[in-house]
Amino acid sequence: MVNPLRTLLIEARKKGVLILPKVLRESVGVEEGDVLVAEVKDGAIVLRPLKPKVVEIDRRIVEEILEEEKKVEDRKIEEEL
Repeated sequence: MVNPLRTLLIEARKKGVLILPKVLRESVGVEEGDVLVAEVKDGAIVLRPLKPKVVEIDRRIVEEILEEEKKVEDRKIEEEL
């Protein structure tokens, strides 16, 4: 049996513009302004929402790394002078 939320006919308009029906957007959580990843798989165009991973980072570690990078860059500048 075909799931009506998974099988829809969408017409390609001028310049390849596609309008995704509201029911389709809502079923995968796509909202205005979201970025979609488009891929070709097995002869089909597959669209999926880009959902970047949010990671927790320790601010102190980032500051240490930036400080080390600054020292390296400062040494490079001194060597050039």
